[in-house]
Amino acid sequence: MSFTRRSLPPLNALRAFEVSGRHLNFRAASEELGVTQGAVAQQVRLLEDHLGMALFDRLPRGLALTDQGRAYLADLSRAFDLLTTATDRLQNRAGVVTISVTPTFATRMLIPQLSALQAALPFVELRTVATTSVSDFDRDRIDLAVRETRPPFPHGIEARFLFSQTLALVASPHLIGGRESASVKERIAGLPLLHDAYGYWSRFFATDEKLPGATFNQTSLALEAALAGQGVAIACHAFVAADLAEGRLIDLGSPGFDADTGFYLLRKRSPHPGSAADAVWSWCIGQYGRD
Repeated sequence: MSFTRRSLPPLNALRAFEVSGRHLNFRAASEELGVTQGAVAQQVRLLEDHLGMALFDRLPRGLALTDQGRAYLADLSRAFDLLTTATDRLQNRAGVVTISVTPTFATRMLIPQLSALQAALPFVELRTVATTSVSDFDRDRIDLAVRETRPPFPHGIEARFLFSQTLALVASPHLIGGRESASVKERIAGLPLLHDAYGYWSRFFATDEKLPGATFNQTSLALEAALAGQGVAIACHAFVAADLAEGRLIDLGSPGFDADTGFYLLRKRSPHPGSAADAVWSWCIGQYGRD
């Protein structure tokens, strides 16, 4: 049986199937599409009725693609990639690259290197979105993302490791003065503590009790306070490397532990990647990647 274009399934049904096929879960698909789980399931059922065949096996926990569904999903994914590329070209976005990064990565690593990126890639117009929330590359029109995370990654996502969350205690040299001690705890004794959302100080002092000191919702803000001589912060070494090298901060030592996450550069796997996005991808790996 063949279809003319006029008899193709509705686009909403195709989209519901493609997203459900990637997640193998109607609930996760509903979150991505911003509709109810029942609406997604109904659209997929309408598509199956339209095609006259089952695309999923409904399991107690999640979904499994049938042989026909697996083949159809591969073709549909390529078709949606082509539609995205065609739309970008129509809107003259060939040189526009949108990168989603965490706020601290944005302020401590990306913004200081924007002039270097522009010099290396003058044909690229970089748009930056600073957020810690999980981005959907299609829905949010994101080309690349930098996230603090760990493997494994979804099959449809390409990931490149950038650097580990190696932690250090840091403070302004004006705050530390001439303190010299072999013990990290002795060096910071009596100094204000700067807290962020990670809560590393509780782990450092091995206590569940509330510790004194200013609290910030972003590490970047705690580091700004440290630079201003307001206290001692615990932060990823990569975020303070330039400040340590220039003497704006002093490394007081390791807290005795590191985070079990790293920073990764992410993008959606696509058979038709944009040349500008590819260029920024390679530049980020060269600029921020660590062995």
